[in-house]
Amino acid sequence: MNYPAAPKSDTVDTLHGIRVPDPFRRLEVADDPETVAWVEAENALTRRLLDSPVRDGLVARLRELHRVPRASVPAVRGDRLFFTENDGTRNQAVLSLLEAGGSGLEAGQRRAIVDPNTLDSEGTTAITVFEPDGGGNRVVYGLSRHGSDVQELLVLDVVRGRALADRLEWVKFASIAWWGDGFFYTRYPRPGTVPPEHEPYFCQVWLHRLGDPQSADRLIYHRPDAPEVVFDVAVTSDDRHLVITSHRGASDNAEVHVVPLKPDATCGDLRALVTGFDAGWHFIDGAEGRLYLRTDADAPFGRIVCIDVAASDPAPAVVVAESGDTLVDAAIANGRLLVSSLRNASSRLATWTLDGRDEREIALPGKGSLVGLGARWHDARWFATFTSFTTPPTIMACDIEAGRLVPQPPSRRPIDPTDYLTEQVWYPSKDGTPISMFLVARLKPRATSESSERSASLPDRSASLQASGSVLLTGYGGFNISLTPSFDPSDFLWLDAGGVLAVANLRGGGEYGEAWHRAGMRERKQRVFDDFIAAAEWLLSTGRAAPGRIAIEGASNGGLLVAACLVQRPELFGAAVCRVPVADMLRYHLFTVGRFWVPEYGTADEADDFAYLYRYSPYHNVASGVSYPPTLVMTADTDDRVAPGMAKKFAARLQEAVSGIEAGPVLLRVETRAGHGAGKPVAKQIDEQADLYAFLFHYLTRRSASEQLRR
Repeated sequence: MNYPAAPKSDTVDTLHGIRVPDPFRRLEVADDPETVAWVEAENALTRRLLDSPVRDGLVARLRELHRVPRASVPAVRGDRLFFTENDGTRNQAVLSLLEAGGSGLEAGQRRAIVDPNTLDSEGTTAITVFEPDGGGNRVVYGLSRHGSDVQELLVLDVVRGRALADRLEWVKFASIAWWGDGFFYTRYPRPGTVPPEHEPYFCQVWLHRLGDPQSADRLIYHRPDAPEVVFDVAVTSDDRHLVITSHRGASDNAEVHVVPLKPDATCGDLRALVTGFDAGWHFIDGAEGRLYLRTDADAPFGRIVCIDVAASDPAPAVVVAESGDTLVDAAIANGRLLVSSLRNASSRLATWTLDGRDEREIALPGKGSLVGLGARWHDARWFATFTSFTTPPTIMACDIEAGRLVPQPPSRRPIDPTDYLTEQVWYPSKDGTPISMFLVARLKPRATSESSERSASLPDRSASLQASGSVLLTGYGGFNISLTPSFDPSDFLWLDAGGVLAVANLRGGGEYGEAWHRAGMRERKQRVFDDFIAAAEWLLSTGRAAPGRIAIEGASNGGLLVAACLVQRPELFGAAVCRVPVADMLRYHLFTVGRFWVPEYGTADEADDFAYLYRYSPYHNVASGVSYPPTLVMTADTDDRVAPGMAKKFAARLQEAVSGIEAGPVLLRVETRAGHGAGKPVAKQIDEQADLYAFLFHYLTRRSASEQLRR
């Protein structure tokens, strides 16, 4: 295949005495004319190879699959519930308000109060955050455009149904907490007040009063000595304390400070409760001087503690002790703690009294995940959002007395969940560590006789997973993020074609506590790649996959995973889809918010870190003349989280390496007017997913793509 010629140079860096070539450095500059021309040529090549009537059929099926309601975690304010929802016919989720009746959500009055789909014709404006005030009379919401992490905060008067004049800029990763006629929020420096390379850093906490211009806002807290520190803000349920949790970039390790809030609407002096960034800390709620937090300090699986702010030495008192389950989330309502945890990478739910006694388990609808908890200190009703591989994110009421989550009336689904089976397996990694993995497949048809041919298409609930030989293996393995059962409409293109979906719970993730996370970070990152490679080897050795029929897929840190494993073991995989990857581990920290990830990865500025980063950095370890499998690299020019230049450089280096030999193809897909992934309109999601599966069906499977559609 003749690939477009990428802009190339003789750039060489000398790092810690080692010469490191970077021949495609110019691709980091998105507006370089030669880079622009190359990207256009790459997109044209990708379109030539992927566009076809078969792909049109995939788009049509994906539109059907996406027509399923999905809801966010609700914010509970008495009888009012606020949440975002999308029925799949809109590009973006709308912010909805439900006035819940006494018999539950199904009896309530539901209405959309903010619809971002009316704000631009392309559907690339998304609601990224929302926070109602204490009475549910006003709500702050954030808008992101073209997939950017940058947000604009606006305020809606819910009672009058009108927007207020307040508009707050320079916000990213917003945290919001109401207090009286205003709210605390986090933002970044105004452009021009710091050098351009510092604008993504130096997070700040501000107080805004409704009706005031942003210029009148009051700076509450910042750390000019620590540019990578990011803040979360919360106000206790009695409005007496502001709690500021400071995180080192994307790390859970935190410090906790408290600010007394006075009746005269002034703030007292800031006081440190936890210092040192030695462990993860997350504020739950508090009242009357008692603050409840979840932490992994001296408890890798997590525990819940209470701190008495009035004490001279506010030492944490254990409320819910550490167990073998991984603590994930917690809320307080009606005098009880509601605690979500993971057991073997699936959610469980339980409640305790505030003194840590009277534990009651709440049954979930099945093996799945709690996306979040909707509850507040003074509210009698609790809600949770539940999902699984076959259940879209759905709001459910928590019935403590009955000990179960009560789903709302079922909505139309494009698939029948009983047609699919989820299995969890364990396999050994390279060093013998047991790793868990979910396998999802469509069930085999039930065996029938001539007299019952009509039932041949019905699934046999006791059947084993269908062994088609084609497996789509995905993973993440980083930042303490857990891969638990979750719903993706596009999965059913693969499953209904006879393929198996495999989701591996790699080290570096959070499925098995902080020790599991630390086992796959920094100098131990190679273990994550070993875990993923071992998953593929196990699938082959057990006959779950046929040789050459394993495709690997991942995004962001998962894109790094796919890229590194592709480079290290190219013969093991039949195809790879590498989305928005962190692919240059020596320069990632120089772009966008890359410095936030230094606690997770390390930095090439340090000699010891450079040594292990250089060993696995995908871009630097591509070898010429190696027969790499078909690879689709996907990125977006407006991604302001993972710099798209890394994906471009990686694709260019792969294309150079396979030129003139039987390998690949290596394709690059560069999206426009869409960012890292959050807020991507449904239409763009469908286009991207159609390309992904058109690529896999054509280059991985031996059957024709038209046969896939007929199935």
